[in-house]
Amino acid sequence: MLTLTRRLMMGAATVGLLATALPALSQDKVELNFSAVFSQQDIRAEMMQKFAEALGDGYTFNGYYGATLFKQGTELVALQRGNLEMGNIAPQDVSNQIPAFSILTSAYLFRDADHLKTFWASDVGAEMKQMAEDQLGIHILGPTYFGTRQVGLRTDKEINTPEDMAGIKLRMPGGESWQFLGRALGANPTPMAYPEVYTGLQNGAIDGQDNPLPNVENMKFYEVEKQTVLTSHLIAYDLLVVSKTVWDKLDDAQKAEFQAAADEAIAWSTEQHLAREAELVEFLKGEGMTFHTPDVDAFRAYAQKMYLDSDLSKDWPEGMLDRINAL
Repeated sequence: MLTLTRRLMMGAATVGLLATALPALSQDKVELNFSAVFSQQDIRAEMMQKFAEALGDGYTFNGYYGATLFKQGTELVALQRGNLEMGNIAPQDVSNQIPAFSILTSAYLFRDADHLKTFWASDVGAEMKQMAEDQLGIHILGPTYFGTRQVGLRTDKEINTPEDMAGIKLRMPGGESWQFLGRALGANPTPMAYPEVYTGLQNGAIDGQDNPLPNVENMKFYEVEKQTVLTSHLIAYDLLVVSKTVWDKLDDAQKAEFQAAADEAIAWSTEQHLAREAELVEFLKGEGMTFHTPDVDAFRAYAQKMYLDSDLSKDWPEGMLDRINAL
């Protein structure tokens, strides 16, 4: 009995050692939980798949799309609390915590996708990356361009100037930077979660929304809209970020590989979005959407004056606007 008992105890101890060893082996891989508001059908979801494949076997990548893991606007806090490793974060969410970042959310700042890319690869872009890392604990890998934002309306009211937008309930994401952008277009901004926009347009809770054309297609907004007003007011992008805690655990070689994987995936996504935008005008016309180009110079002048006259611009780093314009 004593011998049998000892053997059972030794066996149990061996099983226990194996049980504790197995998780240790699995922990050798870096787990990356990624959250985004865009849908599984979005080009950027495929971008993240390409990113994960480029990383290789040293990482376990788990992608959560359509705000299924964290709601829009809460991803940044989840990263800061250690509940999330990676996210696709709106610069407006960053500006809620770092007011200086509001310059990067202002209307008519970046000229096109190339200007956006050039900025984030420049010395002035590096300063803003460092600011986010020091103050928020996130490392910015790069901008995920997803188109030029245009105004889509469920009504056929003709829009030529910002004054024509008066009284229009324009859906904007929550947060003061987004709401200010809506006002800078002359509209009455209405906060609403992205997944609720289709229903809001359908039942008249909102009169319109502003998104790039690929988003209009992905979310089928064209089914509940009549027209697109080509205001071209914002080069739309989010920021692909990783928690500084995760980033700091990587050695220099791993960081270089991580960044290279992100750069390659982002470049592919940008190319796909630009090509898709060019195609979508005809597709949406075929679906019954009308397109109208307003007085863009009037919109630009109205928006820029609002920003420069507001408290937002007082937090902009001195000289940064000129440095961005000069790129």
